[in-house]
Amino acid sequence: MKRGASLLFAAALISGLAGCGSSSAVAPDATKPTAMSHSSSEANVVPPVEAAPTANPENAGVLSVLSVEHQVDVSTDRDGLIVSIVHDQGSNVKAGDVLAKLDDRTLQVEVIKARDDLQVAQNNVKYKEAELKAKTAALQRQKQLRDLGLSSQADLDNADFEAKAAEYDMHGYEALVESSNAEIRRLEIEIEKTSLRAPFSGVVVGRYVREGQEISKGDKCFRVSQLAPLQVQFQVPESAGRRPIHGAPVKLALVSDPSRALSARIVKISPVIDPASDSYNVTAELSGKNLSDLRPGMAVRVALPSSSRTAQQQ
Repeated sequence: MKRGASLLFAAALISGLAGCGSSSAVAPDATKPTAMSHSSSEANVVPPVEAAPTANPENAGVLSVLSVEHQVDVSTDRDGLIVSIVHDQGSNVKAGDVLAKLDDRTLQVEVIKARDDLQVAQNNVKYKEAELKAKTAALQRQKQLRDLGLSSQADLDNADFEAKAAEYDMHGYEALVESSNAEIRRLEIEIEKTSLRAPFSGVVVGRYVREGQEISKGDKCFRVSQLAPLQVQFQVPESAGRRPIHGAPVKLALVSDPSRALSARIVKISPVIDPASDSYNVTAELSGKNLSDLRPGMAVRVALPSSSRTAQQQ
C-alpha cells in the first residue's frame, strides 16, 4: 500500500513539472505575435507616406470654366417706364435688335414742338434773305445818288445801316435753325435710348426687369452672351518653365465628363506677372468639332501647357 501511494505521488510530481516546463516554453511564443503585430502596424502606416508620388506641376491640371469674349449686362441710359419686353431669356438676337422699350410719349411731343420751331426759324431766314436783298439794293442806289450829288451822306449811312442790320438778323435766324436742328437731334438720341438693344449677336441669358417697372439710368436690364467661340482662362506659375507661345495646343477635359477630351490653342498670354500668385494669365480658344453642346460656365480641368520648345515641335 505504501509503495503504491509513493508511486502515484511521484507520477503526479513529474506531471506537474512537465506542465510548468511546457508553460514557460510557450510564454515567449505567446508574446511574439504581439511584437510582430506592432511591427506590422508600423510597416503599414509609414511606407505609404514615404513612397507617396510627388506631383509634377507641368502635368497637374487646374480648374477653370469655359467663357466667351462677349458677355455683358445691358443697362439703360435714361430713367423711364418699361412698356414692353421684346426678347425674353433664351431668345437669339442679332446686333441692334430691340430687347425692351421705354415710354417715349413725352419725348415724341417735344420732337413735334422742336420741328415746328425749326420751321419757323427757316421761314424767318427766308424772309431775312429777301429783306437783305432789298436793303442791299437800296444801299447801291444811295451810293449811285451820292456819287451824282443827288443824295446826302446821311441817307447813304442810313441805307448802309439798314443793309447791315438785315444781314445780322438773317445770321441770327440761321443760328436758330442750327439750334433747332441740334435740339431735334438731341431728342432723337433720347428717343433712341428708350430702346434697349443687343450690343452684339448672341443669346439673352438673363432678364432683370419686367413690363410696367420704373427703372433708373444705369440699371441692369438684360444679360446677353455669345455661345461661341468658347475660351478658357487659367494661370501658369512663373516657375513652370519657359512661357508657351501663341497657337500652342492646350489639353482640357470636362469636370462632369473627364473621359471627354477637348483641345484648344493659346490666343492670349499676359505680359505681366501677378505678384500675389507669382503666375501669369493665359487664354486659350477651343477648337475642333462637336462643341455645340458646350456652354459658357461649364467647369473644365486644364493641363498646363508645356514649355515653348514643346509647342514649337507641334
